[in-house]
Amino acid sequence: MKRRNFIKNASLTGVGLAVGSTLNACAETASEQTNESTSKASLPLVIATWDVKNATAKAWEVLQAGGTALDAVEKGCMVEEANAEGQSVGKGGLPDRDGNVTLDACIMNKEGNCGSVVYLQNVTHAISVARMVMENTPHVMLAGKGAEQFAYENGFQKEDLLTEASKKAWEEWKVKSEYKPIINIENHDTIGMLAIDKKGNISGACTTSGLAYKMAGRVGDSPIIGSGLFVDNEIGAAVATGLGEEVVKTVGSFLVVELMRQGKSPQAACEEAINRIVNKPNSDYKNFQVGYIAVNKKGETGSYSIHQYFSMTKFQDEKNENIQSDYFIK
Repeated sequence: MKRRNFIKNASLTGVGLAVGSTLNACAETASEQTNESTSKASLPLVIATWDVKNATAKAWEVLQAGGTALDAVEKGCMVEEANAEGQSVGKGGLPDRDGNVTLDACIMNKEGNCGSVVYLQNVTHAISVARMVMENTPHVMLAGKGAEQFAYENGFQKEDLLTEASKKAWEEWKVKSEYKPIINIENHDTIGMLAIDKKGNISGACTTSGLAYKMAGRVGDSPIIGSGLFVDNEIGAAVATGLGEEVVKTVGSFLVVELMRQGKSPQAACEEAINRIVNKPNSDYKNFQVGYIAVNKKGETGSYSIHQYFSMTKFQDEKNENIQSDYFIK
């Protein structure tokens, strides 16, 4: 599985970013820029984890046309869910260790309403099912067969999500794997997206096929409100990516928003949330990746990852200005 760079050197490189009238979502060619520079841009705004140009472009199209932030994040995430070559979200996602592609997603609107699906199978657009849970039921979360039945009852089509490429990768993994219930740190990705529309309202969405080759039934942070995603329209929003088990332990996205409520900038809040993870007793942070992106009501953005933390501490220790870490530290 090809892994994509997250964020390097405290810039927004590696984050799909659409601000004002510009779209900047190229991980390798985006110019170095601080989060303070992006805060001066006009609304609307959309940011996403990872280099997902087509997804942010679609969300930006919705916002430019006067659409809501909620519509923008749903439509943007749907692009990646339909991207069968991505192998991390929706159709074509890498399966669990039994060969089943299972999806998790959540969405949250300006009123603080939210919807979530957990362990959903055979339906590509988990984010849209999550929105329907939010808008058409008295519940927040539906899981497994119940979520799948709900999707069919509301017009979603049954599809085989396991592509030939993902099936081949799974079969190769079975040959070389000891097939133990351990966390495979190389195979997890999440598409998280935050948007502010022309009216200044904030919404967010998060969708994933979860940890590749996970134990059957495993759920990470992505569908859990407060861990994978949190939105407070008066303050701001945050979304996480990386190893969900570690995000859940600190309720990471809620933490970022609460730190912004206390007066921290989005950048400072993201950095503090990462510090909470790496400074836990016996933290094994060198062997996994977690990252956050955030936006506040002013449109200021922040982003930080364990990759950056480790790179910065390594720089300070060795005083080497040319240190580069490939992907995340193993």
